Amino acid sequence: MITIETGMALAAGLGTRMRPLTLTRPKALVEVCGKPLLDHVLDRFALAGVSNAVVNVHHFADLMRGHLAARTGPPALQISDESDQVLETGGGLVKARPLLGDAPIFVSNIDALWSEGATCELDRLRAAWRGDDMDALLLLARREETSGYGGAGDFFLDDDGRVRRRGSADSAPFVFAGTHILNPRVIEGYPEEAFSLNRIWDELLAKGRVQGLVMDAFWMHVGDPEARDAAEARLT
Repeated sequence: MITIETGMALAAGLGTRMRPLTLTRPKALVEVCGKPLLDHVLDRFALAGVSNAVVNVHHFADLMRGHLAARTGPPALQISDESDQVLETGGGLVKARPLLGDAPIFVSNIDALWSEGATCELDRLRAAWRGDDMDALLLLARREETSGYGGAGDFFLDDDGRVRRRGSADSAPFVFAGTHILNPRVIEGYPEEAFSLNRIWDELLAKGRVQGLVMDAFWMHVGDPEARDAAEARLT
């Protein structure tokens, strides 16, 4: 099993669907069970042995800086500042590239929650990483084992572990669970501008370099106040 020392928490979003909770704070600081969404991610990183975490900031950036400065314990934190322009998920990774190193990293959205089972999901993801065969390894949830998600699914999973997008199919059995391992070298060459991480994935998918791992845990997408309440009810 490889060691993953760096994680990136994608925390710069505006959180418009989370209003009114995000009228006075960023989405990353909305609490579930008394803990900000961002801290759920950072604590999960620490549990998996991550020693350095990068957090991008934009919305209520000063509140984010203050929160991160007051946080104690692992992982050590670095800020990727997007105060001038929010760069979305892909552009945010490009902006943070100098802080990420060259070894595989965890990348996580801050609105993805689950309860750990007997084995930490990030440890399972790390154990499944094979750099010779992949540049991205996506954590997937079974569509019927989710809350806060109302879509038709994102991916199919082939027998060899490779993922395929739903495309024109009516539905797909698996949902991207907001967390993956990425080879940061694949970010090089992309512009520092606002664009979705899907653009990077699509190029990797065309090369057969994206695989998936189905999580054991029940997955919760915390995208709006109702989903936040549902996640908190399940976790308590």
